[in-house]
Amino acid sequence: MKDVKLATRLYVEDDLGQEPVLGLSPEQAHFLRSVLRLKPGAQLALFNGRDGEWLARVEALGKGWASLSVESQSRPQEDEPELSVCFAPVKRARIDWIVEKATELGCTRLQPVLTRRTVVDRVNVQRLRTAVREAAEQCERLGLPQVEEPVKLEQLLQDWPADHPFLFADESGGGQPIAEILQQRPARALLTGPEGGFDPQEHAMIARHPAACPVGLGPRILRADTAVIAALSVMQALGGDWAEAPAFRNLQPR
Repeated sequence: MKDVKLATRLYVEDDLGQEPVLGLSPEQAHFLRSVLRLKPGAQLALFNGRDGEWLARVEALGKGWASLSVESQSRPQEDEPELSVCFAPVKRARIDWIVEKATELGCTRLQPVLTRRTVVDRVNVQRLRTAVREAAEQCERLGLPQVEEPVKLEQLLQDWPADHPFLFADESGGGQPIAEILQQRPARALLTGPEGGFDPQEHAMIARHPAACPVGLGPRILRADTAVIAALSVMQALGGDWAEAPAFRNLQPR
C-alpha cells in the first residue's frame, strides 16, 4: 500500500489499542468538524504519550461529538532521554513560546522557577500543558514533557541532587562557553533566569551548588525566553538526539 503522510495528528487521554472505537471530547470534535472540516472516513493519527501512535478513521461526526475507529499502531512508544528545563516564568505570550519550542526541541520536563526578579505572579500550569500537547501534535512527538507546578529557586536548589549536573545560564559573563562545558561535563538539565537576571544573592547561591555548571551563551544579551531555546539547541546538537541520524517517517497503514 502506498505510504500515507497524515496532516492531522491528535492527542487523546484514552488508552490506545484496547478499544476499537474511541469517542472525542466536545472541543476535539468541534476542531475536527468545524476547523479542519473532516468528513467520515478521513484518516488521522492518535497518540497519548504512553501507547505509541495509532492510525484511526473518523467513523461519525456531529455537533459536539465524534467517534473514531482505531485501526493499527503506526509507531511504538519510544524512550526519550532526559532533558529538563528549569526556567523563570516570563510574560504570557513568551512563556507559551518557551513551552512550545522546548517541546519541539525534545525537553522532557518543564519546571517554572520563581525568583526575586520574576515579574509574573501566577503561572497557569494547565494552559502550559495544553501548549505542550499542541506542540507535540505538530512536531510528531510521541512523548509529552512533564509540566511541573512552580517552585521557589531556594527549594529547587535544596532538592537538587549533587550528582546531577545542570547548566546554569550565567548572564554575568562568568561561565565558560556552553559548548566547552558540554564537552567536559555532559549535562541534561538547564537553569535560566528571569528578565533582568538573577539577583546577586541568588547568583551566589546557584554558583555554590555542587551540581551547577555556569555557562555563557555568547557575547550578546539574550532575552530570557531566547536564552532557554538557544541553550537547549546547543545541548541537543552536542549531546542529545540532534547528534543522531534524522528519521523521516512515513505513516503507513498495516
